[in-house]
Amino acid sequence: MISEVFRSHDTIVAVASATGRGAVALVRLSGPDAFAIAAKHLQELPKEPRVAHLCEVFDGDRKLDQALVTLFPAPNSFSGEDTVEFSTHGGYLVPSSIVAALTQSGARQAVPGEFTRRAVLNGKLDIIQAEAIGDLIDASSRVMQQTAINQLDGRLSRRLLQLRNELLELEALIAYDVDFPEEDDGPIPRARIERAVDSVLQSLELLLSTVPVGELVREGAVVVIAGPPNVGKSSLFNALLGRSRAIVTEIPGTTRDALEAVIDTGKWPLRLVDTAGLRETEDLIERLGIEVSERYLASAQVVLACGEDARSLEHTRNLVIQRTQAAIIPVRTKADLAPTQEQLNGPGSAIAVSAATGSGLQDLLAAIDASIDNQQGVIAADLPILTKARHRKALESAHAEAEQFKRAWATGELPISVAAVHLRTAIAELEELIGTFEIEEVLDRVFSSFCVGK
Repeated sequence: MISEVFRSHDTIVAVASATGRGAVALVRLSGPDAFAIAAKHLQELPKEPRVAHLCEVFDGDRKLDQALVTLFPAPNSFSGEDTVEFSTHGGYLVPSSIVAALTQSGARQAVPGEFTRRAVLNGKLDIIQAEAIGDLIDASSRVMQQTAINQLDGRLSRRLLQLRNELLELEALIAYDVDFPEEDDGPIPRARIERAVDSVLQSLELLLSTVPVGELVREGAVVVIAGPPNVGKSSLFNALLGRSRAIVTEIPGTTRDALEAVIDTGKWPLRLVDTAGLRETEDLIERLGIEVSERYLASAQVVLACGEDARSLEHTRNLVIQRTQAAIIPVRTKADLAPTQEQLNGPGSAIAVSAATGSGLQDLLAAIDASIDNQQGVIAADLPILTKARHRKALESAHAEAEQFKRAWATGELPISVAAVHLRTAIAELEELIGTFEIEEVLDRVFSSFCVGK
């Protein structure tokens, strides 16, 4: 059924911009008959490719719109096929009426992701780059945006291709040693094989070390605002968020559930959580809210322990430290009401903030970023970050296969031709991750690298 839906010989059409009221919408038509179908609805098909032409779009004698029409002949288009893009007036009716007219003339409504799928099948993108397009669209922070752009640019793909090539070279060495033991200088030195497999393992481990950062980039760091009732947690949540979302009153226990929102500090995306006040209570509903708070505390990366003065800060810290392993940042709330320097500072390195005036908020965000930096360590600027479970699983499998080959090679417990199967499986994992390759490529490498039969 799926193969029937994704018939590559069909010409497909869809609105490529968001639905709703707006100035401009984009209708994309792609496939072998794209130019012929588009010509049925234009007085004259533009002749110059990749240049926007102002055209009237018709359905029979009825004029649908005046649009900018651009032709992209294959293979120089996003999908690698003949493509026509109509930049129409926005809204719902205009673009949908053009799609309907093009469909009546032979195009098929595209299914989600089909243009990108064709780009992969036609060699315009690999699978990781295609995934990066979705990540870029869904990005909710600048760091996620930059990570997706790097992957779309091929940074991760190039690193994986390099690893694949190293494994192929290693496989070629093994194949040469098995098939041509008497050629040239005799058997391949064992140390050479060991260095090669160790290099591959180290590269895989380096990439896998970015998994926690990738999860943080994708999901955001959980930053929990915690403390007793009525110390200004919800006011701080609203101030950091920049808009009123939590109800702020003088009545203890107002927040009976956790409120969550993502904010972008420019360095890390933060999942800011406003929690119910930590205290003993007989109220069943409030107790459920406190249990939710405790679950958030257990999974937090950073906890903002809030208090109004030195005593309440110490009390909050004692409550929080029992419930989390996260980094704790003491926060002296309501700083605009503090009469003395001691109250402003609180104990140790507490950060004084005021939700009313905004003072201290930037210092607090900087402290949160610094805390996350300390937890994540230094990531090399040129090192791609793994952001998807699919990437992690494939690299873990490739690493496990390379480890098994190394063990078999060191112990001699398997014939070398059998041990080499682990290398082939590791290569297959990387090929599945980034796309497909010819399996016979290793044979070409054997002969080209070693000049067999000279």
